[in-house]
Amino acid sequence: MIDITVKQDLREMAGRLQELRGSLDLDLKQEIIANFEEKMTMPDFWDDNEKAQSVISELNAVKSVVEQYGKLNGEQEDLQMMLELAEEEGDESLEADVVAGVQALLVKLGEFELQLLLNQPYDKLNAIVELHPGAGGTESQDWGSMLYRMYTRWAEKRGFKVELLDYQPGDEAGIKSVTLLVKGYNAYGYLKAEKGVHRLVRISPFDSAGRRHTSFASLDVVPEIDDSIEIEIRSEDLKIDTYRASGAGGQHVNKTESAIRITHIPTGIVVACQQERSQIQNRERAMNMLRSKLYERKIEEQMKELAEIRGEQSDIAWGSQIRSYVFHPYSMVKDHRTSVETGNVGAVMDGDLDMFIDGYLRSQIRHD
Repeated sequence: MIDITVKQDLREMAGRLQELRGSLDLDLKQEIIANFEEKMTMPDFWDDNEKAQSVISELNAVKSVVEQYGKLNGEQEDLQMMLELAEEEGDESLEADVVAGVQALLVKLGEFELQLLLNQPYDKLNAIVELHPGAGGTESQDWGSMLYRMYTRWAEKRGFKVELLDYQPGDEAGIKSVTLLVKGYNAYGYLKAEKGVHRLVRISPFDSAGRRHTSFASLDVVPEIDDSIEIEIRSEDLKIDTYRASGAGGQHVNKTESAIRITHIPTGIVVACQQERSQIQNRERAMNMLRSKLYERKIEEQMKELAEIRGEQSDIAWGSQIRSYVFHPYSMVKDHRTSVETGNVGAVMDGDLDMFIDGYLRSQIRHD
């Protein structure tokens, strides 16, 4: 006999899919797909390669949504039929398949709904991620390296590619700073939920007295913008320094001063890159990072002005504490923005962050 909750889950999923069908306006999306495909048959379609690639990218994005919805809806209907058949025939093995199928479909439907929340203009872009330990010396620097591993593991589990752009090792352990490029569809959309200050409470392995320490590290995230977005950067506003690149663990990537650090004097924004072998390549990557940061700053200023016009109280600063990771005297990770929490600290530090990202993104939709 199938548990009544399985039947409830199926009915709930049918309702959610019906709501999605209305909000997605699938008929309109089919028209959009037909329009794009007609454009691709035009003789001059490839005359402007950049524009052609943009059309193909938009087409694939719309197609993906339509196809994913169709697949999920089909699976829900198949499970409903299997449920009815299992009850009619009293087939226990079929009942077990229904239960397993419902659980798997709930996860996939939740992931699909989360993807649909990422509908802001820059959500789909790659993400530039920076980690900076707070005051506290070796303990904070070690916390920074733990977060570096956590986000690398999260990205790998999602199938994203991670490129190390800049790495400054700590004095004794950990890091002084790390800059990563996380490459993949919606990388920025997901990781923007992680921007802020992360707090650690634990018995420090670097304290011979075994005392409890509180450490902080800040995470900043900006979308990687391309050359199609124009940002004016005057050469006289830049201070450019070179230094020797150093990899994880303090190993020298090369012996020449190929790494680049650029300071934008009017704003105080600093970017650095040491991934590439040549100084010219590192400079190009660093300039791209600077454009991304300046563009985000411009957008934040516009948001702040709009909030002031509306009379809203809005804090768009990224430096507020968002999450606590408690290792002692108990085990808990809690997000202070959404109250999402878990006692499985080990899993979180191994990259299981989706519960927090999901909770934050859904809370933002509710607040809009």
